[in-house]
Amino acid sequence: MTTPTSTTTHSVKTSPISIRSIVALIAASAALTACSSDKLDITNPNTPTVESASADPQALQLQATGLLRQLRNGRGGFITSTGRFGREAYVYSPQEGRNTSAYLIGIAGQNKLDPSGFAVENWGTQYGNLRDIFNFKNTVAASAALTAEQKNAGQGFAKTLEALELLYVISTRDTIGLVVEIKQDASDIAPFVSRDSAYKYILGTLDAAATNLAAGGAAFPFALHSGFTGFTTPSTFRQFNRAIAARAAAYYATSGGGATAWQTALTALTASFMNTAATTRTALDAGPSHPYSGSSGDATNPLNLVTNTDLYAHMSIQTDAQKKANGDPDDRYTAKIGARATRQAPQGLGVASSLGFNIHPSTAASIAIVRNEELLLLRAEALLATGDKAGSLAIINQIRAASGGLAASTLTTASDNASILTEVLYNKRYSLLLEGHRWIDMRRYGRLNDLPRDLTTGTTAHFVAKVQPLPQAECLVRAGKSAPFAGPGC
Repeated sequence: MTTPTSTTTHSVKTSPISIRSIVALIAASAALTACSSDKLDITNPNTPTVESASADPQALQLQATGLLRQLRNGRGGFITSTGRFGREAYVYSPQEGRNTSAYLIGIAGQNKLDPSGFAVENWGTQYGNLRDIFNFKNTVAASAALTAEQKNAGQGFAKTLEALELLYVISTRDTIGLVVEIKQDASDIAPFVSRDSAYKYILGTLDAAATNLAAGGAAFPFALHSGFTGFTTPSTFRQFNRAIAARAAAYYATSGGGATAWQTALTALTASFMNTAATTRTALDAGPSHPYSGSSGDATNPLNLVTNTDLYAHMSIQTDAQKKANGDPDDRYTAKIGARATRQAPQGLGVASSLGFNIHPSTAASIAIVRNEELLLLRAEALLATGDKAGSLAIINQIRAASGGLAASTLTTASDNASILTEVLYNKRYSLLLEGHRWIDMRRYGRLNDLPRDLTTGTTAHFVAKVQPLPQAECLVRAGKSAPFAGPGC
């Protein structure tokens, strides 16, 4: 696997992010202790400097905690935006129609997302954290207090988060590409790199992180939060790293990486925490997560059904759920979807829904980062793509029984690949409901046209977006620049 410094993308610098995102990030930092969410070229006085943190273990702990909190900050927005694009979810705010129109209609009559509108998440939050990850890596490298093993552990931790944040960006921007390298002078306008280079950089960074973690000794020089229980040492955290590498490799395989990337995914899965014998809910749900609480200074789960009463489910989730032998719907539907008071789309911008999500029942419920169930389904994808239909079907049937309560699929090794893929995607849809995968998976396989459009005529006709645009502010700072400094799609 190519390392980050050996790809064609190693000289990329960081670009400014949108002013609106900066305001939101700075506001978030005031609410979250030790969480730096500053603009890329503004020093945040709440963040320890390299000099102070390199000499102060407590400052390093604050930085590490801040990176994990910022990673968490982007999770709710990522899930709700991709959920709307992928026709999993609506956000039916009675007083704010743009929570619907910005994602399903775009600019009225144009079937185009507005770069100055609502649907430009998954950019500012990620690049704010990438700036702080850059500072953290410099802190670790400069520290005279850390041993060589501790430095490796710290670098492996930071590079894994860096790659994950970039994966969130490229999975929403796709053919637009992104900026991969954070430079010391953050005011520079940085060139974009292609989707292909972005995936190579992400996978190379994950591999470099895995190498660091393997040399990271028995413990991190800082503590991880409770969501990483079972993954709090460099060696166990490396299993998390390999899980993210498997996801990234699968995404790359369907975006130009081909057979080599599929093999990379299979290799990464073997080194991850994947449990191929999982048949219980506990075993399927195993994996790191973001914890929430009502404690002072902490955040509550943004997707919880108690306070987020505007989050509704797409009615097709009910219609498309397969039936068990007794005629009841797929257990995943029963567990994750519940009845709600019927709500109409605001301003007639959509259709009514009487379904909501029961996935996050309380304000303190955690949100998964990656689960064993996803890893098994990624393996089913990879096995199918590499010619092992029998292996893919075995995993599908394992998930159907253990997670859905369904009988085995009627498909066999004589079935065509497209039919088996449809079954894989059905199980990914219900197993990973509202975890940020449906829209991305359907785009990866050229099936966006299979997603429903609730309104089909006039200026309020729905469309399915292929990518999220760059924020308008990002475009403005690049105005008049030539490629690769110009904002793609601006």
